[in-house]
Amino acid sequence: MVVALAYVEKLKYSVSVNILNGNEPQDPFSISLVSDELSAIADQLRAMEPQDPFSLVSDELSLIADKLRAMVVSKVPELAFAAEYFFKTGVEGKRFRPTVLLLLSNALNVSIPEPPTQPKPPMRLEDYFPTELRARQQCIAEATEMIHVASLLHDDVLDDGDTRRGVDSLNSVVGNKLAVLAGDFLLSRACVALASLRNTEVFTLLSTVLEHLVTGETMQMTSAADQRCSMEYYMEKTYYKTASLISNSCKAIAILAGHTKEVEMLAFDYGKNLGLAFQLMDDVLDFTGTSASLGKGSLSDIRHGIITAPILFAMEEFPQLRAVVEQGFDNPENIEMAIDYLGKSKGIQRTRELARKHARLAAEAIECLPESDDENVRRSRRALQDLTHIVITRTK
Repeated sequence: MVVALAYVEKLKYSVSVNILNGNEPQDPFSISLVSDELSAIADQLRAMEPQDPFSLVSDELSLIADKLRAMVVSKVPELAFAAEYFFKTGVEGKRFRPTVLLLLSNALNVSIPEPPTQPKPPMRLEDYFPTELRARQQCIAEATEMIHVASLLHDDVLDDGDTRRGVDSLNSVVGNKLAVLAGDFLLSRACVALASLRNTEVFTLLSTVLEHLVTGETMQMTSAADQRCSMEYYMEKTYYKTASLISNSCKAIAILAGHTKEVEMLAFDYGKNLGLAFQLMDDVLDFTGTSASLGKGSLSDIRHGIITAPILFAMEEFPQLRAVVEQGFDNPENIEMAIDYLGKSKGIQRTRELARKHARLAAEAIECLPESDDENVRRSRRALQDLTHIVITRTK
């Protein structure tokens, strides 16, 4: 891509030199036509250059990070410490979900006002009523991140996790009870932020996400043997636990921007398929990654008796693996047997292929958005498509 762009720029320069040297026709119309065509090609190639999606919205991400830390302040020191545990600088992660939502706002041609330099913590609902569209969409990004972190806190309690993002999990530091309360506190702050938008449809969407998170976790905890061995059941549970939040948040961005139902569904489809691809790659990395790169112990899912896509695909090739799965994984020998079957199967490969399929569907949703000549819109759409590639090639 860079070579092609350099070649076009060199060609433009060559044409200009030839014209000046009298080696080209002096017809102004012809000269202008050639120059315009080369410029158009250069613009197209430049728009196709890969972008770092996170850098495109880095300033807003910093603003949101500051806002999130301000929003989880509590009068109770213990609760304040617990609530801000994963919002502290250094352990806050890459802010994947806010990045997606901010880029989608750009991709849907939303203007970007100058952000305030000193965000103030919301004290009352009426103090936190964003009026400008971009501020309202930033509010969606903030609420989404709080819901996501709250779900992590609750998951670590349920799974008895001891690490998260490369550091000690909150429950291992402050205990299960305070970790659960911190998650509840974050959910309450997210609800306050969403209510401030005074948009019933958006509030309903994100409230449904909370229902889905609980539904997905319950499905995982209470599944019968047949359900645990069902790919269909697993994908439904995965949507509830992982993809529902990002898909409905993407749809909320489109709703606030006043787009058509068709565009709303394209935004939803992008988020849904991106979320599914992300989780499927998590399934792969749980077997192929290391504790250091993942920020959690390898084989975490299977050690907790959670059957994911690679094992399900391996079971299709080796039906005898099902007997091992049904026995459970309290016995380390069963884990070793399952890993052995997985190694002989195409389970990892097929999971990667399924992740790539959903990544392609996500990219296609962006391609189907209404055409735009706005350079910022096109750059952001390209970044959203680049994110689909980042998701399926990541190593952590």
